[in-house]
Amino acid sequence: MGGRALLVAALLAVSAGVASTPSHASNGIKYGIQDDAWLEYGPGKLNDRVATLKRLGVPLVRFTVHWNVVAPKRPANPASPRDRAYDWRRADRVLLSLRRHGLTPVVTLLGTPAWANGGRGPNYAPPRPRDFRAFASAVAARYRWVRYWLIWNEPNHPLWLKPTRSAIYVEHLLNPGYEGIHRVLRHALVGGGVTAPRGGLGGVAPVTWLRGMARAHARLDAYAHNPYPLRPGETPSAHGCRFCPNITMATLPKLLILVRRHWGLKPVWLTEYGYQTNPPDQFLGVSPRQQATLLSLAAMRAWRLARVTMLIQYLYQDEPQLSRFQTGLTYVDGRPKPSLNGFRLPFAEMKRSGFETVVWGQLRNGKPGRKQYEIQVLRKNRWTPVAGVRLTNDNGAFVRTIRLKRGSLLRVWSPRQRLYSLRLRIR
Repeated sequence: MGGRALLVAALLAVSAGVASTPSHASNGIKYGIQDDAWLEYGPGKLNDRVATLKRLGVPLVRFTVHWNVVAPKRPANPASPRDRAYDWRRADRVLLSLRRHGLTPVVTLLGTPAWANGGRGPNYAPPRPRDFRAFASAVAARYRWVRYWLIWNEPNHPLWLKPTRSAIYVEHLLNPGYEGIHRVLRHALVGGGVTAPRGGLGGVAPVTWLRGMARAHARLDAYAHNPYPLRPGETPSAHGCRFCPNITMATLPKLLILVRRHWGLKPVWLTEYGYQTNPPDQFLGVSPRQQATLLSLAAMRAWRLARVTMLIQYLYQDEPQLSRFQTGLTYVDGRPKPSLNGFRLPFAEMKRSGFETVVWGQLRNGKPGRKQYEIQVLRKNRWTPVAGVRLTNDNGAFVRTIRLKRGSLLRVWSPRQRLYSLRLRIR
């Protein structure tokens, strides 16, 4: 049986199990953001930029520690963070600031030094796995308070890893990195895969890559993936290519099935996600308002899938080059998009049956515990409360069933944040 047929059979065999995930079941998912360039080199002072991320109300910040930058020369004692060859200044500056502000780093280890791969570029794997194992031990010892780790980024694409083969990734990077980190930090969580949604030119599709990782006996605590949309009109839950070897947010059940088959009930981390906006991207962008809507829908979809325990927005601010990512919550000049407000208070329609609509939302203020909220409906040009003030769950999320006619406009009011959600029109 061919690879596509096997995938179809697997999906049909377990689709009932995936569909049976309770629609109101919270899994304690954590949300976050990544924007390395803005965080390191953006306007103003580093602590002010970190404080800006703190105000988004999400606990996680993904950040990359570049092996080739930290270790430009071969260390004499590579497993020791005190070796004089190591230069931790850039990493220290950011990670310690995140810690001071009470944010939780998700640290990506990336980039091979020239001395470790025969003088090649940082996207070439190290021939000797022990070199990366020792570095992973050193960085874990340096930052013992970091819990979440990722080994590499999108290794199924040659831009990030050569040779672009699952076995090379597992044997030379993932397993040595896993061993090196756990040698120092027994309770660390190490994510493997960190796959792109498709292989692209010269790359390997994530379904094929994942299977290759399993054959190579990959060791991981979570499978990480970057489920960007790939088709025009694709939403977080619709219009994806279900039986393609690609994996997007719309086809996440495919990933959950494969991870469960090969690694049991390991969690899934979604480590990069976003939508380009028009403006400024006139070719790939959605409208700024639609970006905010889609990000709320993505947050809700991830919340509903019980084994998805992480979702990270990429970026905070658009990149200046139009050929790069325009997925930020603000434009390159710092002006906010609607998604900035929507990210702090996502609000989405879950389903509708007859006159009853189920809505989901989350109040994000960076503090645990139940929070007050009020849903309001627009009636005769006035916003009217629906059933008064209620409380969220301990993660700030809520699910409500409301009886309203199609086309009604809703919004959420957060008294503590003094913040309104974006308007939601009932379909």
